[in-house]
Amino acid sequence: MARPGDDWMAARPKPPVELHTDRPHAARVYDVLLGGKTNYPADRKAAEKTLAALPNAAAIARQNRAFMHRAARYLAEEAGVRQFLDIGTGIPTSPNLHEVVQSVAPRSRIVYADNDPIVLAHSRALHTGHPEGRTVYLPADLCRPEALIEDGELRATLDFDRPVALTLVAVLHWLPAEHDPYAIVSRILDALPSGSFLALTHVTNDFEPAALEEVADTFQAEGSQVNARSKADVLRFFDGLELVEPGLQVVQRWRPERTDLGADAFGDADIPLYAGVARKG
Repeated sequence: MARPGDDWMAARPKPPVELHTDRPHAARVYDVLLGGKTNYPADRKAAEKTLAALPNAAAIARQNRAFMHRAARYLAEEAGVRQFLDIGTGIPTSPNLHEVVQSVAPRSRIVYADNDPIVLAHSRALHTGHPEGRTVYLPADLCRPEALIEDGELRATLDFDRPVALTLVAVLHWLPAEHDPYAIVSRILDALPSGSFLALTHVTNDFEPAALEEVADTFQAEGSQVNARSKADVLRFFDGLELVEPGLQVVQRWRPERTDLGADAFGDADIPLYAGVARKG
């Protein structure tokens, strides 16, 4: 197992990455909505279209990010988890998951996994963790869970005999329709020991079906899919797990904190995104 402070990307080759800045990309559009700077004109145009169809899109992005921070603190502080597998990590925006977790427990180990070369390019520069812990970026595809689970670097970083928090924040609704998201999540959870956790957020069409359809059409035209799901469908991801209170909620209602400015301004139907955390028994 690698020692703390080792160069976490040393074992990975670093070929040039084609960013395709002439067309929008979901991760960079999300960065626009968060007010970030890792985006290009095509991404900003797509963000404008998204906001036209769904005026709360920027608020959705911010509330999603705030949930990630709250869930990470809960898992590190209250649940005592020291290992995290974050799949579909997206472009790093500080504070990222490893910063939140390692501020609580510096020796924590975090593996970020994404199959996107754009994310890889930015992660090489921005995903650095606490020297007492371990922070790794792993090029991997959620649609190929077997390869992900058996990856040598993942196994060298995380101890699968100890609890792991699997975080899937705003990623499952992007999976291509030909892949079964429930089977994928179940397969990864099967590899994790008792005491592990699943934390996720997922877009829903329960409140704004027409707007979500318009947003989906925008991304479909650029080669990406958005598969919104009902609350009952999102709950299926937690089958066999014990949901942490307050259960599956719209994202701004999951353990809100006084520091989450603006959360109280939104009704339950204003942010079409469900969030939940559950423990594997």
